[in-house]
Amino acid sequence: MWAFAGLTSYRLFSAFDPISQALQDFELTDYAFSKLRPDPLVEEKIVIVNLALSRRDMARQIQIISQYKPRVIGIDSYFNCEGNLYDSINCPALMDTLGNLLLSSAIEDAGNVVLVSKLLQKSSTIEIDQYDSIEYSDSMFKDHAKANSFANLVTEADYQEDVKLCRKFIPKVSVNGKDEYAFAVGMAMIYDSMKVKNFLARDNEEEVVNYRGNVEMQDVRLKSLLKKDLSSTNFSALFYAIDWDDLLEEDVAKDLITDKIVIMGFMGDYFGDPSWNDKYFTPINKKVAGRANPDMFGVVVHANILAMILNEDYINELTDLQKYLIAFLVCMLTVALFILIDKKIPAWFDALSVIIQVVQIIALSLLTVEIFANFSIKLDLSLTLGVSALVGPAYDIFKSFQNEVTKRLTKRRARVLNQKSELA
Repeated sequence: MWAFAGLTSYRLFSAFDPISQALQDFELTDYAFSKLRPDPLVEEKIVIVNLALSRRDMARQIQIISQYKPRVIGIDSYFNCEGNLYDSINCPALMDTLGNLLLSSAIEDAGNVVLVSKLLQKSSTIEIDQYDSIEYSDSMFKDHAKANSFANLVTEADYQEDVKLCRKFIPKVSVNGKDEYAFAVGMAMIYDSMKVKNFLARDNEEEVVNYRGNVEMQDVRLKSLLKKDLSSTNFSALFYAIDWDDLLEEDVAKDLITDKIVIMGFMGDYFGDPSWNDKYFTPINKKVAGRANPDMFGVVVHANILAMILNEDYINELTDLQKYLIAFLVCMLTVALFILIDKKIPAWFDALSVIIQVVQIIALSLLTVEIFANFSIKLDLSLTLGVSALVGPAYDIFKSFQNEVTKRLTKRRARVLNQKSELA
């Protein structure tokens, strides 16, 4: 496998690049996520609100939500001047002084707002996945929030506008000796601290997001006109969602918000907006490979994480040791079976060895999908699949080498015995 990787660095297999690019982000469990799981029930503890564009409207949104007495209000948006450049040219938001004051006052009056922060890596000497600093909203907002939790999600994107595939998140990070918590964890702490305590006791550096669904944001008129489903996932809506203008017009039922967790975040200029801003590819995308359009806004990703914590519906993974042990056992059992076939029915060895390998790969793939779909256990058997694919050729090479060595040693042994008999 190492030698093959070295050969590919010389682009000897460039003809296969389009295929590899289409499949590089695919995992077997994506099929279970996207196709096999039943439609979830609506998560009634969480409501998502499309965040207004101006800070004055945001303030009014918070005031309206607060009057319905939610347990927690999470706002997935930064209120700061990037790069600490506090002038109206680099930070136009400063020009709306009244809007800033209204928003700060609304956050303070609500008393249960969780704002997002951003984990940063300023030092070039630390590892890529480590953080040494954190950026908060400006103090006029941050100081009035009940909690500030980081919104960073685990993706392979190099920059914000890059394609972002989100499978995991980091629950907790220590920055300068202080524990910082993920946005969903911060909201869950206020809503149900015992559930969070149980979750953090898992002590996983990263957790797989147990995606259960999205929000319904289609333009009904456009859907009717085109007579087709415009949704990007196969599941019905998991969360109730309210567009920004509907909330400002107070066109919302009180019971929808009272005693709930309300998460405010960007979901387009309007429901049905095809914007890619703050949008992610997830495993529940309709297209499990070669994806074309991202399917979930960041605020909905956070809502899925929050629902996972509150429902204690986690995905468990194999440890590295378990992965190696499974691959080793499958390898040894396969080799033992090959030896038995080679001794008992050598004429059928080539055909049976290939059939066994194909059956193994199919069976392991099906096992991975079924166990994930039914038991929420992610079996990363990529190493075992690699072993299953290579054990046949490796056994043939070993057998040829062994036969050649045995043949040469036998010739020398016979020559020595003849010489001994002549001397006698």
